Amino acid sequence: MKPVSIIGIGKTAFGAFTGQSILDLALEASRKCLKNGNVQASRVEAFYLGNFAGPAFVGQNHVAPYVASALGLGNVPATRFEAACASSGSAFFHAWGAVAGGLYDLALVTGVEKMTSQPTARVTDILASAGEVDGEVRAGATFPALFAMIARRHMHQFGTRRDHLAAVAVKNHGNGAKNPDAHMRKVITAEQALAGRMIADPLTVYDCSLVSDGAASALLCPAERAGEFASQPIRVLGVAQASDYLALADKEDITTFPAVRRAGEKAYQAAGVGPEQIDFAELHDCFTIAEIIAMEDLGFVPRGEGGPAVASGFSALNGPKPINTSGGLKAKGHPVGATGVGQICDLALQMRCQAGERQIPRANVGLAQNLGGSGATCVVTILGR
Repeated sequence: MKPVSIIGIGKTAFGAFTGQSILDLALEASRKCLKNGNVQASRVEAFYLGNFAGPAFVGQNHVAPYVASALGLGNVPATRFEAACASSGSAFFHAWGAVAGGLYDLALVTGVEKMTSQPTARVTDILASAGEVDGEVRAGATFPALFAMIARRHMHQFGTRRDHLAAVAVKNHGNGAKNPDAHMRKVITAEQALAGRMIADPLTVYDCSLVSDGAASALLCPAERAGEFASQPIRVLGVAQASDYLALADKEDITTFPAVRRAGEKAYQAAGVGPEQIDFAELHDCFTIAEIIAMEDLGFVPRGEGGPAVASGFSALNGPKPINTSGGLKAKGHPVGATGVGQICDLALQMRCQAGERQIPRANVGLAQNLGGSGATCVVTILGR
């Protein structure tokens, strides 16, 4: 397999954009990416699109060639990947494999979602379809309810407290307030987080990610050619995808996600690094408990110690292991099909020292963890400067 580099990145702001369509968003991010990578659209050899629910959110299916043709890519292969909230992480994984395997030299990956065209109740139903429809969803479970059960079990098993969950929200809101592209640029206090409107006990509104629109893109090429296009290419050190049961009832232990552990192990092995070599990370905080569990599953802290670690400042901007310097899904926003590539763009910004107010001093090796559903899919990507 050939070493692969990211030579271009581009993304929209994340937020609620009533005047922009799913096509507008995808084109904006893709064009920014191509410009950033100094590549003409006509040179792209394959297009990989991450999109969870274009048909349900906006009524548009066959989204990949829809975007590719409007972008002027010509008659290249254009394929949509659906893996719930890990859709664009999965698209990136497959694009990386095609470039590493020598199939293509220039592959464009874009993730996009247009969620705010539907009322919140309908969005909740669409998102729930990424769970086990015949069992949990039919019984009335939504993702807030499922992650509330995960949180309660983690509290019972390890002594995690609500103020630990609140610490994740406070940290990520603080980081998001420094991110000009974030959906929610709002600093909050622990008191506000704890007093927020209850969504699914013990999760308040401040423990839940946002309903967002947005898109993000990355351009891949063999590392040996990266210097032809970019002055600051970012090396893909390792990337892996793993899967697991959709239903919580089928899992042996709902306080850990085997897909995260397996994808992390494989990505670490490919990159030749361990958790201690990761300088910073973008973790999938669809709910605050998800960030805590990801910290544990990826080996950043021992099991059961994620909550106290966040409260101690371990994952703060100036902490030993900065996590979600972008604001995470909690504050940056969570347009589900765009989230995975959005995380990769944010790693690259840090590595290029282009993160503005939220720039950290050491950003040589970064990790992105993109989760689908309640742990049924996970993609872990490790990048190096």
